[in-house]
Amino acid sequence: MAALMDQAVTPVPAASGDERVRRVAAWRGFVNRPEFGSIAGTLLVFALFGVLARGSGMFNLDGVMNWSQVAAYLGIIAVGACLLMIGGEFDLSMGSMIGFAGMMMGVPAMFMGWPMWAAILFAFAGCMALGWLNGWLVVRTKLPSFIVTLAFMFILRGATIVLSTHFSNSTIVSGLAEPVARDPVIQWLFQGTAFKSLFTALAAAGLIERLPDGGPVVAGVPKVLLWWAGIALAAGFVLGRTRLGNWIFLVGGDANAAKNVGVPVNGVKIGLFVFSAFTACLFGVLQVADVGSAAADRGIQKEFEAIIAAVIGGTLLTGGFGSVLGACFGALIFGVVQIGISYTNFDSDLYRIFLGGMLLLAVLFNHYIRLRAK
Repeated sequence: MAALMDQAVTPVPAASGDERVRRVAAWRGFVNRPEFGSIAGTLLVFALFGVLARGSGMFNLDGVMNWSQVAAYLGIIAVGACLLMIGGEFDLSMGSMIGFAGMMMGVPAMFMGWPMWAAILFAFAGCMALGWLNGWLVVRTKLPSFIVTLAFMFILRGATIVLSTHFSNSTIVSGLAEPVARDPVIQWLFQGTAFKSLFTALAAAGLIERLPDGGPVVAGVPKVLLWWAGIALAAGFVLGRTRLGNWIFLVGGDANAAKNVGVPVNGVKIGLFVFSAFTACLFGVLQVADVGSAAADRGIQKEFEAIIAAVIGGTLLTGGFGSVLGACFGALIFGVVQIGISYTNFDSDLYRIFLGGMLLLAVLFNHYIRLRAK
């Protein structure tokens, strides 16, 4: 037996056939990565719009900023949805929480005399407390998270409408751009663009497009893009490089087995709901700072878009498998399609039909490649 074992592990010289085997193994390993489908789908979408929107300016600097900004908003909540789904749960209240967060920020600032920093902290604290409540109810009652968060989806949407109509006699609270601009820290964190001097210098050097007055056609990088990058990098690091990330995979794969090996299952699940609420609130705060108003209809159906982006990114609906990078590529598909269709000759009312078809094609393509690679 020892001789057979020694023989089995004795290295042999590499041959051309061995190299081909290694290449096939590497290809199959890449195909089996959760983000493969979203990367393939993104390439397909870019190729399609490269043909349909040729010469329209969609891939000029200003066009890139337009669709990347849309992708960034969705990408923030897609990261939250991705981690929660890997942990085996759903949060259908994310979209309603976006509108609710904006109202929790807007009402105290406009009608109660609160400074903007206090209103934003209040919004984050309130949303994360609601996320904790969602998670606590799920782990305490053992009810499906689909049901619990569906209830909160309606509760929060109704509360948002009640708050806005009670204080402003309208579904919109406007005038928030001014109090945001008065607070330099809040403005620096959430409003406008970054690296303005860099873009001005690039325009002066003729490296990027310029306006007739000589200024850059794009003022800078929208803050939402930086927040998206930061959230995605942090979440990816936690998921792939920390013990907590291993716990998230274990909890989503088999909660009972995870509990038996000492993983704090309930704590992990509640923490993921809190993080999901945090990303929804961040979406709402950035949106209010960007447009200068809070509205009761903000965030409608965003929870479904976030879940779809995560699924396109390779996250399983059953939990235990997924990728933050894949969810980001899934969000990028949304941004490219939503803005890109306006650069084509297609009716913009066809956006959701077109988007659904593209997402379905991406999923089918990913499924086909996986079957071929087995």
